[in-house]
Formats: sequence, C-alpha cells, structure tokens
Amino acid sequence: MNPSSPPPPQQQLQEKEHGEDGCPIMQKKGAWWAEAATRAVASEARAQRGIALPLIGMNLTWFAKQALTTAFLGRLGDLELAAGTLGFSFANATGFAVLTGLCGAMDPICGQAHGAGNTALLRRTLLMTTAMLLAASIPIALLWLRVDAVLLHVFGQQRDIALVARRYVVCLLPDLAIASVLGPLKAYLSSQEVTLPTLFASAVGLAAHVPLTTWLSRTRGVEGVAAAVWLSDLVTAVVLAAYVFLLAKKNNGKAAEAPPCGRWWFPDPERTADWVRLLRLAVPCCLNTCLEWWCYEILVLLTGRLPDARRAVAVIAVTLNFDYLLFAAMLSLSVSASVRVSNSLGAGDAAAARRSVIVSIALSVLAGAIGGALMLASRRQWGRLYTRGAEVRDGVGRAMRVMAALEVVNFPLNVCGGIVRGTARPAVGMYAVLGGFYLVALPVGVALGFRARLGIEGLLAGFIVGAAASLAVLVVVIARMDWKTEADKARARAGVGAVADEPGSGKEEATPSGNAGEV
Repeated sequence: MNPSSPPPPQQQLQEKEHGEDGCPIMQKKGAWWAEAATRAVASEARAQRGIALPLIGMNLTWFAKQALTTAFLGRLGDLELAAGTLGFSFANATGFAVLTGLCGAMDPICGQAHGAGNTALLRRTLLMTTAMLLAASIPIALLWLRVDAVLLHVFGQQRDIALVARRYVVCLLPDLAIASVLGPLKAYLSSQEVTLPTLFASAVGLAAHVPLTTWLSRTRGVEGVAAAVWLSDLVTAVVLAAYVFLLAKKNNGKAAEAPPCGRWWFPDPERTADWVRLLRLAVPCCLNTCLEWWCYEILVLLTGRLPDARRAVAVIAVTLNFDYLLFAAMLSLSVSASVRVSNSLGAGDAAAARRSVIVSIALSVLAGAIGGALMLASRRQWGRLYTRGAEVRDGVGRAMRVMAALEVVNFPLNVCGGIVRGTARPAVGMYAVLGGFYLVALPVGVALGFRARLGIEGLLAGFIVGAAASLAVLVVVIARMDWKTEADKARARAGVGAVADEPGSGKEEATPSGNAGEV
C-alpha cells in the first residue's frame, strides 16, 4: 500500500474513536467531566466551610456567654437564678426570637444583591432592616415592662420570682436596640461570605462580658448581670460597625466608588416597592423562627405536667443544653447554605446554585450523623456535669438517646430551611414548620408522652416524627425547583435586567446605575 494513500475507512473510524495515546475519546471525556465535577464539588465544600466555621465559633461564644451569665446568677442565690433564667427565657421567646426572625429577610435580598453586584441594594437593605427592627422593638419593650403581670396571671409563677424577673428584663431593655443594629450587621456581612470579622467581634464581646459581669453583679446584683449582657453586646456591635464603615472602605477601593444608597426612607414608588418586598419576606421569616423556637418552649412546659415534674424538667433542661451546642453548627450550616444559594442565584448561575444545594444537604446529613453520634457518646458524662442525682442522670441518658435521632433529622431540616430562604421563599419553611411541629410533633408527642406513658422519651419521639414530616415537605419542594427560573427571578429581584435570549440579538443585560461594585 502507498504510504501517502489514506487509511481504510475502518482504520479512520478507529482513529476517530481513539486518541493518539490509544485511549477511547469518550472515556477521556467522561473522565474529564468527572474530574471537573469533583473539583467543583470540592470547591463548593471549601467555600461553605469558610463561611460556616467562623459562624460556629460565633454561636459558641453566645453559648459561653449565656453559660457565664447563668453561673453568675447562681452565685447571687436561688431566687435570682430562677428569676433571671425565667426572665431571659421570656426575653428570648418574645423579643430576640422576633428580631432574629425579622432579620432573616436580609438573607435572600442581600445574598442575591451581592451575587448580582448590586451594592446600593445591599446598603439600602441594611438601613431598612435596622429601621424595621427598631420599630418592632417598641411594642416588644412595652410587653417587657409588663413581664411580671404575664408571669403571674398567664403562667402562674410565684410573686417574688415574677418581680425579680421584671427587674432583670427591664434592665435588659437596651439590648433590644443593640440587637436591632447587631443582627443586620451580621447578616449584611455573612451575605457577602464575610464571617471572620463577626467571629472576632463576638470574641471581643465575650472577653468584655467576663469582667463586666464580675463587677456589675457585685455592685448591682441581678440588674448588673442584665446590664453586663447588653454592654458586651454593645461592644460587639461597635466592633462590627467599625469594620463595616471604616475597614471595608479602606480595604476595598470599590466601596468608596459605589454610589450612595439614596434616600431609602423617602416614599417614592421604588422605595415603597423595596419596603413591601422586605416586609413580605420578613413576616414569614419571623414566623418560621418563632414557631420553631416556641415549640421547644412548649416542650419544656409539657414536661412540667409529667409525673415527677421536677425530675422531668431537670432532665429536659440538661438534654436541651447539649442540643444548644449542636444548634451552633446547625444554624451556621443553614446560613452558609442560604448565602451560597442566594449568591449563585443573584449571579444568574443556576448550575452553581444546584451544586450548592447538593453539597449543603450532603454536609447536613454528615453533620447530623456526627451530632447524633456525639450525643450518644456523651449521654452518660453530660448528666454528671449538671447533677449528682442518679435519677436525673439516668433520665438524661435515656432522653439523649432519643434526642440523638432527632439531631440526625434536625440538621438537614435547618439546612433545607436555609436553602428555601436563599431562594426568597421563607413562607415554604414557615408552612413546613407549622405543619410538622404543630400539627404532627405536638399531638404525637402528647399521645406518646402522656397516653402511652412514655414520658420525655415519648415527647421527643413525637418531635422526631414532626421534624421528619417537615423535612419531607422541604425536600420535595427543593427537588421540584427549576433553578434556571429561580436564577432569572433572583436577577430581576436584585435589579438586574433579563439576559438576552440568544447571543448577538442586540439585547444586553441591563444594569441600573449604581449596581456595579462590591462592598
């Protein structure tokens, strides 16, 4: 055969199917796609780790601060300990839970605005949310001033405990204004995947809390302990505000070039639409947070109606303290998922949003398994940290066995809630919590705990069923989402025009003035 003549057709086909190294081309393409997908997933996992780890540290500082506050109340006496703990629980359920829930509206708006590069919307939302929280603090403060009447006539508490609880809560009133500033600052930074300054500020606040509580508890008693709480929160807020308004400008030149956010309070049609959007997201976010928070408060109240109520309340209190530790990781993973999904949708990257969802859920399942295993492994030692009574320790061990299974469900449940919040659908999470916890968990728990006489284990088993029902609803909603449509909605919500249907059609992506740059 002539060397210059073309190879036979069969050889040509073989050369097309194989590369120069003899490996099949389709096999090489498949290996390349697998490697690229692995790199993308690993990169997403690293990004979420970078957001979540500082947030876990920040939440643990809050737990340490609460533990220190409780310890100093205990040193003042049994009455102060009972009244201060009751007052802080009341403040959490009626005040801080509401403010935290309302602040959740910033997650989708600021996350999608950051992904779209809309700096003006980011800053405007920060100011609007702060104003909204300050306004919400007014009726909360009026309720706090009547806390003694609520505890006496609604919950039937003893008069001396109610009066001391009022002294504690009234001295905690400034913390409402501080939380109205601190919460939006944290959400503003985390929506841009900036979490290390929040951890640093929280650590500074914790460091200030120790000497403040030591000094003020000696000089002013229970009022001093409450004052130390809001003073250390003020330190944290000042540090974060300094970072946002000073260091951010110094380290990011674009921040100085970004246009002002305008008169966000002025009642023109654009600002009115911004307020309507913020409120429509804030209300379901608030209800979602409060409904879940209140459900666990109801769980504590139900244990007080079990036989041997003192032992039952002690058991559930010690068990939930371990849950609070795990909640630090749970909440951080939820915020990380919300931030990554909202940033990707705001950037118009549907594939990245879908990848963030898959990685977030996978990490939550792994974290839930680890959290449940830690609870199982610690069930005997944990009770010894709080009590010497054998009955309470044995009850804690049995309760933590059931609670470990609940943690396996709670981690993905909270992360799925963060995902739907990142898509600006907090109402879905609200309905899931309402149905799962109030229509399933509480009735099933009451039936198992009281009628089946399973006690605390029965109540917690009901919560497992309810949490699983809520998780199933959220997983179905997430699985049915059209991420391309969600990305288009996010771009429109962030003030960015729709992308042209076809390249070269003459239509370009419209970006309103003031949307360029990052903070």
